[in-house]
This record gives sequence, C-alpha cells and structure tokens, in this order.
Amino acid sequence: MSDQTVNTIQQEHILVCLSSSPSNERIVRTAGRMVKAFGCDFTALYVQTLDRTALSKNDLARLTDHIKLAERLGARIVTTHGEDVATQIAEYARLSGVTKIVIGRSGVQRRHFWNRPTLTERLIELAPGLDIHIIPDADIYKNYRQKPVAITHPTVPTVRELLLTLGILGIATAVGWVFSRLGFIDANIIAVYLLSVLLTSIFTSGYTCGILASFLSVILFNYFLTEPRLSLLAYDSGYPITFAIMLGIALLTGTLAAKLKAHAQLSARDVYRTKILFDTNQQLQKAAKPEDVYQMTATQMQRLMGRNILIYPAHDGVLLAGSFYPADDSSPQGVPDAEQEPDVVRWVWHNRKRAGATTTHFPEARYLYLAIRTQQQAYGVIGISIMGKPLDSFESSISLSILGECALALDNLRNAREKEEAAVLAKNEQLRANLLRSISHDLRTPLTSISGNADTLLHSYDALDAETRQRIFNDIYDDSQWLTELVENLLSITKIADGSVKLHLSDQVLEDIISEALRHIDRRSSEHQIMVNCGNEPLLVRVDAGLIMQVLVNLVNNAIKYTPAGSCIQITAVRHDDAVALYVCDNGPGIPDELKERVFEMFFTGGNPIGDSRRSLGLGLTLCQAIIHAHNGEITLKDNSPHGCIFSFTVPLSEVNLNE
Repeated sequence: MSDQTVNTIQQEHILVCLSSSPSNERIVRTAGRMVKAFGCDFTALYVQTLDRTALSKNDLARLTDHIKLAERLGARIVTTHGEDVATQIAEYARLSGVTKIVIGRSGVQRRHFWNRPTLTERLIELAPGLDIHIIPDADIYKNYRQKPVAITHPTVPTVRELLLTLGILGIATAVGWVFSRLGFIDANIIAVYLLSVLLTSIFTSGYTCGILASFLSVILFNYFLTEPRLSLLAYDSGYPITFAIMLGIALLTGTLAAKLKAHAQLSARDVYRTKILFDTNQQLQKAAKPEDVYQMTATQMQRLMGRNILIYPAHDGVLLAGSFYPADDSSPQGVPDAEQEPDVVRWVWHNRKRAGATTTHFPEARYLYLAIRTQQQAYGVIGISIMGKPLDSFESSISLSILGECALALDNLRNAREKEEAAVLAKNEQLRANLLRSISHDLRTPLTSISGNADTLLHSYDALDAETRQRIFNDIYDDSQWLTELVENLLSITKIADGSVKLHLSDQVLEDIISEALRHIDRRSSEHQIMVNCGNEPLLVRVDAGLIMQVLVNLVNNAIKYTPAGSCIQITAVRHDDAVALYVCDNGPGIPDELKERVFEMFFTGGNPIGDSRRSLGLGLTLCQAIIHAHNGEITLKDNSPHGCIFSFTVPLSEVNLNE
C-alpha cells in the first residue's frame, strides 16, 4: 500500500445518524464495519427535533440501545437539536470534517411527487462533497411505522396550568369588556385575546393549554363581547370569518410560542452543558498533578448529577485503590466495602468498555462504570451510581464529554512529563558530550607533554644537563598537578550535585583555612603578589574546612591563570552580622560584561587564553558555586576598580565566641 493511500485512509471520517427506528441498529453496525475496514474516525449523530421530544417508551429504549451500540463500536456520540435534520447533519459534517454519511433507505423514500425532498436529496443539495451510503433496511423497517406526531403534544395539563389558563382568559375578557365600553374597535379586543393566548403558551408546558386558550378565546369573545351578548350567535354576517381568522391566528401564535419556548429550553440546556464543559476544561488546565485531575473530574460529575461517584486512578498501567465521592457533596473517602464491585472495575479496565448497571455486562451492579481513556491510553475507571435512575441522554452525553476532557488533561500532563524527562535526558547527554569533548581536547596537551618528557628522560637522561633535567621534572610535576586538580574538581562537583557528599561542619578559624589553602595553590603564585587581610579580630566560622579550602584554591588559581605575572591578588574577610564575606580580588584584565552571567556554567571557559596553552574545563567556578550553595551562601562576581575581578562569597559565622 502506498503512502498516499495510507494518508487518504487516515483522513476518512464516517458519520452515522442515530434514530429510534428498529432498522437503525443494522445501519450502525454497517457503519462500524466500514470504520473497522478504513481505520478512520467514527461519529454517531443524533438530531433531536421538537416533534421527537415525546418519544414513546419503546422508542426511547431503542434509541438508548442504538447509542450504546455506537459507543461499543468506538463512535463518538454527538447530540444536537433543530427542526431541519438535513441542515443539522450537513452543518456538523462540514465543521467536523466528515467525508462519509451512512443512512438507511427506508427513511429517505419519497412517496409522492408533491412530497418534500428526501433527506438524501437535501444532503446532496447542502453538502455535495459528501459520500452518502444508503443501507437497504426495508425488511426491518416495513413492520414499523412511527406514529405521526401531531403539531400539538397531547400532554395532560396540571390543575395549576388549567387555573392559570382560565385566569389569563378571564383577565383578557375583563379588559375586552372595558375596551368595549370605551368604544374601542373589535381589533383591539381581538389583540388582547391573542396576547392572552401567547401568555398562556409561555407560562404553561406543551401545546395543550395554548390550543385550549385559542378555542376558549374565540368562544369568550363571541359570548361576552359580540351582539347579541351572552349568546354564541352573531348578528354581523362577517363575524364567522372573523372568528375563523382569530382562531387560526391564536392557534398559530400559541404553537409558535410553545415551539420557541421549547427551542429556548434546548438552547439553555446546550448553553449549560457548554458552560459545564468550559468550567471543567478551565479547572483541568490548572491541575499540576494527575491526582488533581481525578479529584476535579469526580467532584464536577458529583455536583452535576447529584449521584455517588467512584474513581479508580491508574499509575504506570496499574489500577490503584479508588475514592468515593458521596452525592451529598461531603469530603471524599476510600471506597466503602458496601460500594466495592472489583470484578466490574477490573473488566472495564482490561476491556476499555463500559459495564455495570444499564449494560449487558454485569447488569446487576449498582454503578455504571466507564473507562477514562483516549485512543491510545487508559488512565482509570469511573463509576456513576444508578440505583434505579438510569442516566438520561443529556447526563450520558455530558458524562462522556467530561471524561474526554479528563483523559485529555491526563494525556497533556503525561506528554509534559515525558517532554520534561526528555529535556533532562537531552541536557544530561549534552553535558556528557561536552565533558567528553572537553576531556578529549584539553587533556591531550598535558598528557602528551608528560609522555614526551618522560620519554626524553627515559632515553636521553645521561645526555641532558642538570638544569634541563630539572626543568623537565618541573614540567611533568606541573602537568600532573593540573590533572590532579581536574580530577578532584570532577569528583567533587559530581558528588555535590547528586547529594552524596555530606558536609562535615566544624568551627574553624578562617585565617587558618586561608593559610592552608595558599599552601596548595599553583606554584606559579611566586610570580604574583598575594595579600591576605582578615582584620584584627579572629573570625570563627562553621564550615566544611576542606570544601572551603577548595573554593579558595580554585578562585586564587583562576586569578593566577588569567592575570599576567606581577599582578596583585588580595583575599579579604569582612564580618557581616551572622556571616563572613570573603573577597578574592585581582587587578588583571577582567571579564567582559557579556560573559559575566555565564562564568558559573559548567564547561564554560570564555575563551580566555592561558600562558601555558593549557585550557580549563570550566569546572572550577561551577564547583565553587555548588559548595557555597551547600553552605547556604552565595557567590558573586563584579568588576574591580580600575580593572580586574572581585569574586565574593559568604559563609556562616560560628555561634561560639572566641572571647569567652
């Protein structure tokens, strides 16, 4: 299979339309087989119209079964509403990138030439770029005929609604009688009755009261406000037409108001669902840990549905102990023994499918269990208490949406963690590569020098005069000391970085530490003027003497390496409250401003030339910074006046008073 064919398959998106028809099961299964063959995205769309809101019990059960079947086949369930089904399907397909639509043949037949265009014809007209697959299902459909739904929903009004209807009509009649006494024309009185019908439709549910108000308004107008009064007769020959028009307008006004109210209710529900999902998404985006995501998801579903919620998180592919979120919004706790259903939880976790109450798997369970998952990864299992109250289509839809947001948030956290780990590994690899590259380049010079000088002494020792032999010995010693210093720095910085070095704190006289450090500095220090000023009062500090000595040795050796012979290096100690600040100053060429921020980076040398052509690995200052930080101090760099550098750091002062 070519790459182009693979890309084409991956871009397919199949949409199947859900309905309560018995034939819809075959259509959904056919669409599922197509998805399996293509390996593409799968969406099941249910368009809820106002004449479908009063489905019979059997139709509603079939619709629920078809939704569950589509979910088992891997479809993403989408519910929308509107009067024009074809427009809703075409618009969703356009916005979601759908390429194929699967529908049944029985539902798209036009019985008479004067009928409205079929669903297929409308879809072809609205979305000519879609592939529409018509599945033959007449054998299943022919024994099923959905009862035609009247314009009115024959719902039985409550006593309160009937009294409200009669009250509104009574007020309209009273206002009409006043208008009649004041000499207003009949059109004004008719408008009052039309207003009463409109108010009745708004303040009552369904269409029944609105239609009843339409008929009663005509009867009341005729009985009380036309001549002869208190009679259903009318003297004016044009009144029957007026009554008919008034009844038609009242019916139309009432049904339109009821339909508009139903649309407003559906829109309000969608707005509420969108707000819930938006709030959930906002909260999940703020979560810094997977535990926060699980808690926010369970809490949101608990408050939304008013049901007990169980949530079982997963870590590294292993399902952990669950948490119980009571419906009364009390604090979460461990799952009580009475709520434990481990067999169902394990089945859902291993199969990545729903199970429990209202399903075919473990239907006797008290909870409905759903997997928190994406296409590639499962993150846990959530349980929703049923207890004889199955989820309606709205609760089911919003639950799946919240679980999708939860899985997406967990997926983002996992990706961020993997990205961070990859960045750390990359940084470590870069550091190791820099170390190997630096060692391979920078150790070659002293090793070559040691090897060459040793070879010279080995084969030409007697031919060399005493002065030459002494110089060669000195060179070998200097190179070996440099290598020793390098190895010590490498070992020290590695141990401090991984925390394996523990500070051996003790009370020490600072001047003694400085004196001991100066005994271990570069032998070329004789070419420089080194001065120490610790003041007249002895300073007792609590430090790891060996590590502080190493800091001083590195700082002084750096000053020796990067300043010309004859330069002055000064070490000064000044007491500040409960700490002592040490300054290592030189009057060399200094460090450019653009390099000051990087001098403490590992392997950074700044490219400054050294007189003996031996480059530093850039570890000394990094080691100094690590040691001072381990002592809870700070090390800084600033310019000396008129030129040169000042490295300063602080160490804690001992609590012991030398004057005691």
